[in-house]
Amino acid sequence: MFDWMPDNVAPAKDLAQSIRNLTREHNRWFKESIPLIASENVMSPLAREVMNSDLHNRYAEGLPGKRYYQGNIFVDKIESICEDLAKEVFDCEFADVRSTSGTVANMAILTALTKTREKMTTVALSDGGHISHAKIGATGLRGMKTYNYPFDEKNMNIDVEGAKRLIREVRPSVALFGQSVFLFPTPIRELKDAVDEVGCPTWYDGAHVLGLIAGKKFQDPLREGIDVFSASTHKTLPGPQHGIILSDLKREGLETALRRGVFPGVTSNHHLHSVAALAVTLAETREFGAAYADQTIRNAKALAQALYERGMDVLCEHLGFTESHTLIVDVERYHGGAKVAKSLEAANIILNKNLLPWDSDPVKPCGIRIGSQELTRLGMGPKEMVEVAELIARVVVKGEVPERVKDEVIAFKRQFTKVHYCFFEGEEAYDYPYYDGDI
Repeated sequence: MFDWMPDNVAPAKDLAQSIRNLTREHNRWFKESIPLIASENVMSPLAREVMNSDLHNRYAEGLPGKRYYQGNIFVDKIESICEDLAKEVFDCEFADVRSTSGTVANMAILTALTKTREKMTTVALSDGGHISHAKIGATGLRGMKTYNYPFDEKNMNIDVEGAKRLIREVRPSVALFGQSVFLFPTPIRELKDAVDEVGCPTWYDGAHVLGLIAGKKFQDPLREGIDVFSASTHKTLPGPQHGIILSDLKREGLETALRRGVFPGVTSNHHLHSVAALAVTLAETREFGAAYADQTIRNAKALAQALYERGMDVLCEHLGFTESHTLIVDVERYHGGAKVAKSLEAANIILNKNLLPWDSDPVKPCGIRIGSQELTRLGMGPKEMVEVAELIARVVVKGEVPERVKDEVIAFKRQFTKVHYCFFEGEEAYDYPYYDGDI
């Protein structure tokens, strides 16, 4: 047993209270930490309010007006508003908001577009691809044969000419683009002639950059020729942990296939409280999304520059480091990503180890991944990114004891307790939701 775990013969009430206490400890920890995980964010207070509602207790299968359950009068209205907002924000013909995560959305698309043991082209995990695109993830569960695009390590993007050759050689059933290390836009237009020659549908997993796309600050995959766009909704789009599928439906039968792929394909009930929170997030994105996306990218660039100036090997300096919320740092000379991430965690600086294209060991990679989106959400700007870089460098480059830096991290974070780029911004009642007693 872990030393923090209660005795398993303790009364059930004590075990429940232990969970409550651990949740409070987690809240306190993140209230006092610098969150830099590129796949995380915080919802607005209004989104949290509807998330924590009776919708959590209810069930709906099917589509609005065509349910298999009663009790969905208001659910139908909420889901319809959510879909309409998604179509408006992303300027598309079709939106399905029922997938319960980004990976579930990916499974729905695989169900809609492919048969088992068919071929697909993807970005490799070591090159920044997502685990759901790999044989050990959702595509493997589907039985797909995956072929990885050649990758340009210097520019941290797909090698266009190599990818064209691969697509023409493999002739995949679907060409998948998208990454969990997404520094720069995917060269979709440059690959279009090869994809059109093969005639396969194209699929873009934009989970990491969904909010940047919503803010019109990254790329526009549907306008660049992508058939289906999937994403999770809690990264640069600061919503609930949920999924979404978007399309302009230029292929015959695609709408029916996608709808059936979601239900009954890979979901039953689709977490109605999350749909409500997503609808609020999309409404706030319509209002604040452009400013938020712009500042998120500016902050990522500022943080990358400040780390680079402090001697850290931030990738792609020749390209301005990044055009998204993410930056990648090679920390091999500081004993690797696993050690660096652990040391920073001890200083209340939360980020993750990450594979680099030349890595072979996912447990002990050379890199770390950093995201600016949550600090931006809390109102930080380029000036604060310099301060964050200095705190990181003191642990990583200068080798200061993390516990000593931790006190300064806590003091720094106290200045940033409110969620920005949302309705009711700045009101005392809508403080950052990590109070000691808040669960």
